[in-house]
Amino acid sequence: MMRISTYPPPSAEGVAPMGKPRLRHWIRRVRPDDEMVVSALYREYHRPLLAFVIRLTAGDRQWAEDVVQETMIRAWRSSEQFDPDSVSLMPWLATVARRIVIDDRRRRDARPQELGDGPLESMPVPDEMEGLLHQVVVSEALKALSPAHREILNETILRDRSVNDAAEALGIPVGTVKSRVYYAVRALRIALEERGVTA
Repeated sequence: MMRISTYPPPSAEGVAPMGKPRLRHWIRRVRPDDEMVVSALYREYHRPLLAFVIRLTAGDRQWAEDVVQETMIRAWRSSEQFDPDSVSLMPWLATVARRIVIDDRRRRDARPQELGDGPLESMPVPDEMEGLLHQVVVSEALKALSPAHREILNETILRDRSVNDAAEALGIPVGTVKSRVYYAVRALRIALEERGVTA
């Protein structure tokens, strides 16, 4: 939000025939202090500009206030370009405000519309806790197996080795590997069932 400092009203010497001070006189009086320029602009043009912009934004007051503030900032940055013989900045400010509204609309149209949280609330989310608990139960069931059965399941299932590769790695016959895998899987199934896990 802009800070508004006090600024004395212009004297009658710079008043135009219609009662408005000419910009030449106004700019000369406020030029030394940027804050005074912004304050004077704001005080002089805020209400009429806001009324104009509210119509442009279809009654959206918050958006209109943002547009007016941006317009005032641009006016302050462009104060060197003002025509000192102009009676009013309102036409220039209105043009700038209208362009800001048009640019805002284009940005909003280019962005996908936000739909709120409705669709997200109904989207199924995987329950990570369930997977973690499943891993703990399987780990506990594996601990209940004999060392030979754990070793054979580690080689064939966890390391994804063929029966021949597991036999070579463990230094045991292929037939022994097949037999151990069969009994190890059977023992693991029983251990899981004891813990409440069924296939």
